[in-house]
Amino acid sequence: MPDTNTPPSGPRRWEMTVAEARTVQQTLRERLVVQPPPGFSPRLVAGADVSVERFKHYGYAAIVVIDLQTMEQVDEAGAAAELRFPYVPGYLSFRELPPLQRCWDALRVRPDLVVFDGHGYAHPRRFGLACHGGVLWDVPSIGCAKNPFIGTHAPVGEARGATAQIVHEGETVGKVVRTRAGAKPLYVSAGHRMDLPTAVDLVLRLAPRYRQPETTRLAHRRVNELRRADRGG
Repeated sequence: MPDTNTPPSGPRRWEMTVAEARTVQQTLRERLVVQPPPGFSPRLVAGADVSVERFKHYGYAAIVVIDLQTMEQVDEAGAAAELRFPYVPGYLSFRELPPLQRCWDALRVRPDLVVFDGHGYAHPRRFGLACHGGVLWDVPSIGCAKNPFIGTHAPVGEARGATAQIVHEGETVGKVVRTRAGAKPLYVSAGHRMDLPTAVDLVLRLAPRYRQPETTRLAHRRVNELRRADRGG
């Protein structure tokens, strides 16, 4: 059984069964803070993304940091690594956080906020990728996913800024957010040291032109660059 008193670190600490991973989720869930820090006003915001080719166990990860006021990139880090945990819905963090940890360790600046390309509180055990990463790094975090995972919601309006609550087992766990008129919505939920209204507001601020937040868009571009470079080599 893994040590659940300390978040996993190092490649071998992530080697566990699904049952053990569930125990880690349930234990670390108790550390989750559901409010942002007092006076929270992030300036440096990071996007975290991982890409895995289908049927492969090798992933490419990137974290890109931007200045929220100027939308200019200020730092980035990428990594490629073997993924030691299988693809199991609800346990994405055990697959993606090890390569993202390498990126986090390589950053020259520490962001005030991390936006993960995945879910946070909108998770069967209320501890998705954004929650796990936020607790692991002790940083405010948001889950912003392209596709739904759990829960139901009413139709969301077509205008930019339209939202609809995501409800699972009688609890509001996130919101569907239209970041661009006519584009598919995103699925936003709080991570660590975050609440849902703040998460939605920040995602909209980070997506002034495109469907995806600028942080996610740049991190995804960096991941694709790593993949192409690897193939070329």
